[in-house]
Amino acid sequence: MGQKTSPIGFRTGITLGWQSTWFAPKTNYGQFLVEDQKIRKYVDKRYNHQMPKGAVAKVEIVRTRNEVNVTLHSGRPGVVIGPRGGEVDKLREELEALTGRKVAVNVVEIKDPDLSAKLVAEGVSEQLAKRAAVRRTLKQFCEGAMNAGAKGVKIICSGRLGGAEIARRETQKTGSIPLHTLDANVDYATATAVMTYGAIGIKVWIYKGKFGEEIEPTAQSRRRPPYRGREGREGREGRPGRMAAPTGAAPAVGESPKPSQGEAPPVDGGAGTK
Repeated sequence: MGQKTSPIGFRTGITLGWQSTWFAPKTNYGQFLVEDQKIRKYVDKRYNHQMPKGAVAKVEIVRTRNEVNVTLHSGRPGVVIGPRGGEVDKLREELEALTGRKVAVNVVEIKDPDLSAKLVAEGVSEQLAKRAAVRRTLKQFCEGAMNAGAKGVKIICSGRLGGAEIARRETQKTGSIPLHTLDANVDYATATAVMTYGAIGIKVWIYKGKFGEEIEPTAQSRRRPPYRGREGREGREGRPGRMAAPTGAAPAVGESPKPSQGEAPPVDGGAGTK
């Protein structure tokens, strides 16, 4: 029987840090733990399951003696922040009412959402909720992550795919996923697509390379820069699309060769002369 564990929990404390950083006595530990869960569920429901979606992939919580610092890692920080920071202030007030403590909210931008397992899982969930084709959707997200610089992607969907009577599982894998290597930076996340005929579970693994190694440039940055030298493409009169004829080039069809300066015209010495 296979023994499986979460890649995030497997590396926490070794190569990954904790998402909740605080210390509490035995009497308050359970209360703080429940508060953290409430904050994460509230943020996930508000920004990942309601419009407009803020694409929040991770929530980090740091507690001090007097306040709770909440850091949101978002692929769309403009939606989370709102005009003039109005949405952040509103969220802070709601979290203070939820926990009964002073809360400070920070927003951090995710530069490449295609490399975030949580955002990829939520994207697959959103597409499946729109009745998109399962295999095509999985293939598109795998290709998007690989083009962004990932070294391996695996996505698994399980449930009544396509409304079938019997549940099944679809798997799409590209590249390598070294789950047993603690030095490998493997991002993992799950999501649920709620359908009229049942729930579909989604799991995503994204291998970004070894810790400390930079991700390769994205597909956009790998594209060849546009050709800037247009002098060779334009004629001498500046007409685009016509090449300037080089010196000594062969004459066009139907034209007689023109002698250059200081050169005698050619003598007709065909085969018919005697």
